[in-house]
Amino acid sequence: MLLPDTHLLLWAAISPERLPDRVRSLIASPAAEPFFSGASIWEVTIRKSLGRSDGIPDPQVLRRARMEHDDTELAITSAHATAVTNLPGIHGDPFDRILIAQAQVEGMLLLTADRTVARYPGPIQRVRVRRRLRATETPRP
Repeated sequence: MLLPDTHLLLWAAISPERLPDRVRSLIASPAAEPFFSGASIWEVTIRKSLGRSDGIPDPQVLRRARMEHDDTELAITSAHATAVTNLPGIHGDPFDRILIAQAQVEGMLLLTADRTVARYPGPIQRVRVRRRLRATETPRP
């Protein structure tokens, strides 16, 4: 069971060329049981409502696309919320912390590009993403 963090979820949707091929394949594979967190949709909603114009998709469109892709939505439960209290104070971002707690409680592999998030104990895998391409460049295979 895979749970991409919000950044990877967004990159998979709007800049898939930034993800390594194996990560794109993992996220796209129904056999990997891909999930997405309600916390990620909430974070996207907040960023969008604050006027972020950096290519963030409409959260409803993002959610619908993940559902149509047969990803399973993971709701935030009280078990997830209380598990946050057991996390060390490595990172203060509440969205990252709830995603970490969800992965721990549910026994999912959390995929992240964030070095700080990857320092937490538990089922977390850091993914190295490609830098942004210039207009004159083409993606490398």
